[in-house]
Amino acid sequence: MKSVMKLACWALLGFVTIGIRAQDATGDASKGSKAAPPEVQASSAGVPADYMIGADDTLHITVWKEPDMSVSLPVRPDGKISMPLLDDVQAAGLTPMQLGMAIRDKLKKYIADPRVTVVVTAMNSQRIFVLGEVVHSGPMSLLPHMTMLQALSSAGFTQFSNLKAIYLLRMQDGGQQTKIPFNYKEAIKGRGVQQNIVLKPGDTIVVP
Repeated sequence: MKSVMKLACWALLGFVTIGIRAQDATGDASKGSKAAPPEVQASSAGVPADYMIGADDTLHITVWKEPDMSVSLPVRPDGKISMPLLDDVQAAGLTPMQLGMAIRDKLKKYIADPRVTVVVTAMNSQRIFVLGEVVHSGPMSLLPHMTMLQALSSAGFTQFSNLKAIYLLRMQDGGQQTKIPFNYKEAIKGRGVQQNIVLKPGDTIVVP
């Protein structure tokens, strides 16, 4: 009887040992199967893929497995950024993907197989202006696909605002300025929805 119990104990111990080894092997395999990220990523949430970086934008740049190379920094007025090892890199006029590729190519001199992620954390180069009887007047960051209603909701109205006589000033090609009327009262009621146009950099909204 004792010999049978002893054999059962040894069998149970062997089963547990095999189970632990199998679990360790599975864990090691899962660790080994973790793939490296793509060579270049532009994971800028809410930023269009064709967004052109400009002066005063803020970028977060990450180099995989190189924490000393990962930085958050603004684009200087000359359109460039400064990174460890690379000094000045042209950023303005490029999309996040294009900038990531440029950084990757430069890093190849120092790092084997660099993986770069570029994130636009603040789009300060894209601005509109809101003037007149609003709570928050002056320049405003232009968000992707921002409309007249969205901009005005951020600016807020004073008690003297003439909501039926708002207008947009837009510079056309050739330097000619166009005046586009906007009736807020009609727009919020769903009338004249064509008035609620998507804004462009440099647009000026006037609330009399």
